[in-house]
Amino acid sequence: MSTVLERAPDPAALLGALPYAIVVLAEDGAIRYVNPAAEQFFGHGAGHLRGLTLSTLIAADSPLLSLVGQARNAGASVIEYDVTVNLPRGGPRLATVQAAPFGDDDSFVALSLHEHSLARKMDRQLVHRNAARSVTAMSAILAHEVKNPLSGIRGAAQLLEQSVPESDRELTRLICEEADRVCALVDRMGVIGDTAQLTRAPVNIHEVLHKVKRIAEAGFASHVRFSEVYDPSLPPVLGNADELLQVFLNLVKNAAEAVAVKGGEIVLSTAYQLGLRMASRGRGRSIQLPLVVSVQDNGSGIPEDIGQHLFDPFVTTKANGTGLGLALVAKVIDNHGGVIEFDSQPRRTVFRVMLPVMEGGEASTP
Repeated sequence: MSTVLERAPDPAALLGALPYAIVVLAEDGAIRYVNPAAEQFFGHGAGHLRGLTLSTLIAADSPLLSLVGQARNAGASVIEYDVTVNLPRGGPRLATVQAAPFGDDDSFVALSLHEHSLARKMDRQLVHRNAARSVTAMSAILAHEVKNPLSGIRGAAQLLEQSVPESDRELTRLICEEADRVCALVDRMGVIGDTAQLTRAPVNIHEVLHKVKRIAEAGFASHVRFSEVYDPSLPPVLGNADELLQVFLNLVKNAAEAVAVKGGEIVLSTAYQLGLRMASRGRGRSIQLPLVVSVQDNGSGIPEDIGQHLFDPFVTTKANGTGLGLALVAKVIDNHGGVIEFDSQPRRTVFRVMLPVMEGGEASTP
């Protein structure tokens, strides 16, 4: 009787379980095999990809083709880091690529592509959780240490206004206006830092996105062309519809402000993607985050020096921005037990929100 240890695993099942893209090329350069991760990477199914040459999917001068040639010529594995792979669908992707010949006379080459966004996802979740916690702490400090003294400053300015000449009253009014402005900023921070328990209910994420799109088209994104790519079979999220609406309104508003007045496009998409799990705070177990909502724009992209701190409070690329919008987004998504990440290149910036879903009448909750 064979035991589990004696049974060899099915190679196709093994390759299919890998989270990174695997492509097998024949001697003539035609694709002979792709795993599910490669289908997702190239944006096409296996039936469409098999038989195509790699050069029909990527630019002719791509370093990926050169890497395949080096592996064939050397008869050995070749690896290259930070390779930019330009795709017709989805734009440029940054990946670590390994090419290795195998088979009779090394007639086949196996390509593995480790997209950087996958490797960085866990790190980003920690960064965003820390950003959310820093917002909470900062709001408490501001309320205690800033708002109360501001009331005294404003009161003193009002008293002073009664005893100064008319020509100087503009300055006292300026003091009052600035005190009011800072108080309003502190109030906004208070909303972000609120730790009250969320009121949760099943939420149809497509209804939320439909309302976001309708609000955007009627106002700040009237100049933008919207595209929607939805998976209608998605189960509901256990969450707060109003807060999720605010999250996606903020992301769509940022996207609308990033695109050009002419030719601006925002793509809203949803998908069900297994495989991502995150540790749940205080529960001693991990939760699945299979529901993916993406907001993509064709703007100029996010500067690299800003990207590392994009979710921190007061970090902004806008001339008149407060830098609180994405901090609020990070806080709300963290409260829902989810993850937010982004990839940014010129003409392609994507924010992805990954959330737990209702399962069998109950939800995987944070």
